[in-house]
Amino acid sequence: MFDFSPQQVVVRSAHFIGGIYIEGQQSLLDVLRPSDGVVYAGLPVADAALVDHAVENAWQAFKTSDWASQSPRDRARIMRRWADLIDADVATLAPLEAVGSTRPVKDAAQWDVPFTAEGIRFFAELADKHGGEVAATRSDHLGMTITEPYGVIGAIAPWNFPLVMASWKIAPAMAAGNAVVLKPSEMTPFSILRLAELAIQAGVPAGIFNVIQGDGRLTGDALCRHPKVAKVTFTGSTATGAAIMRACADSGTKPVTLELGGKSPQIVFADAPDLDKTARTIAGAISGNAGQVCVAGSRLIVQRGVAERLMEGIRRHFDGLRAGPTWSGATSLAPIISTKQQQRIAMIVERSVAAGAQVICGGTSAPDSAAHYLPTMLSGVSQASEAVQAEIFGPVLTVQSFDDDAEALALAAHPDYGLAAGMHTADLNRALRFARSLEAGTVWINRYGRSGDFIIPTGGYKRSGMGKDLGRQAFEANQRIKSVLIDFAA
Repeated sequence: MFDFSPQQVVVRSAHFIGGIYIEGQQSLLDVLRPSDGVVYAGLPVADAALVDHAVENAWQAFKTSDWASQSPRDRARIMRRWADLIDADVATLAPLEAVGSTRPVKDAAQWDVPFTAEGIRFFAELADKHGGEVAATRSDHLGMTITEPYGVIGAIAPWNFPLVMASWKIAPAMAAGNAVVLKPSEMTPFSILRLAELAIQAGVPAGIFNVIQGDGRLTGDALCRHPKVAKVTFTGSTATGAAIMRACADSGTKPVTLELGGKSPQIVFADAPDLDKTARTIAGAISGNAGQVCVAGSRLIVQRGVAERLMEGIRRHFDGLRAGPTWSGATSLAPIISTKQQQRIAMIVERSVAAGAQVICGGTSAPDSAAHYLPTMLSGVSQASEAVQAEIFGPVLTVQSFDDDAEALALAAHPDYGLAAGMHTADLNRALRFARSLEAGTVWINRYGRSGDFIIPTGGYKRSGMGKDLGRQAFEANQRIKSVLIDFAA
């Protein structure tokens, strides 16, 4: 029921500004299908002039429409209607998401599209739940704070979950009353355009949500540097996040929210409540989307007594995955986004093996598909191993063993990253101690991965980023605070 033909999916190679499509007259980038490497579209690249047009359009919509000034409940009502349209459009959105991304169509239909809609609903519901407050002052004064939207938010979304990651950026910004100019990844640009169409159908004023296409070097940099972009939000690599910070500092020290790279540990103690379930969880945390996930649990740190049994359970789960094109409903192992990334994964594994790592399983591309890399386990790795230290962004799991709590914590530490961590134990005291001790923005206990609870924020420590996506913190980060102090007339 999920299968479709990639030739039947029609994409629009255009920008979406002011509620209408703008066909690009700029140079075109080739857009490839990760499943087979076929060029299926050309992408117009927005230059600085077109970025300026989009931002000015957003600014005018922010100033002249009633988006920011209307009742927050009315704004929320429109966003909920938008979410309903997204849910109803799954037959269009899921193939559009799958054809040019790493997301198998079954996952896109059952998870990505509903999760996108529900995230928009969550932030819509916050629209009238947060505002200013009255401060404690002298009795002849009235002190208060007023929250206001920034104006125009510049958003840059990654390629690994195009719809979902875009919604994390646009939903809190729009619910808080801002206009948005979004640049999707040049590798996965098209499903976002349909999202923008549906926003107009729901009643979002033209110009409040705009999509510009292009690469980071030209389009993304121009968006970050535009003087009327008041804040930038980005998910992607640590190196690109640093470049965005520099661009924002150079153009007016505007605030940023950055969710960046990770190298997250999964710690398993011998008393884990259900070792078979733990094996499935750990396998899913590195094989989901073929490991192309910022919070992928890429480092298994397991107590020595249960290591062999756990690794065997993980391997069984890996063996059950089926590589295939994203347009097949039977596919359960996603393709790698590009040949370049496939080669990078393979080279890191090869160098790690040359340095002493042992391949427990995988370590090569799928025998019947060069677009897929088999889920891989590497044991015998030292803490200094490239496979342990580098964010591979592929289905590669390193395995290290420990004897006691102190050794587990030492192995879990990473000099650069602190995005997420997981641990599996029946000892509640240990779980809480580790939750305090682990340098990670999110700690999962006896699970790995987010739930549907949008109230729980996500974001990292150290070079894994700053600020939070999701939760009320993401909403509040899209408003600025004004202080007001009034003297009463005598």
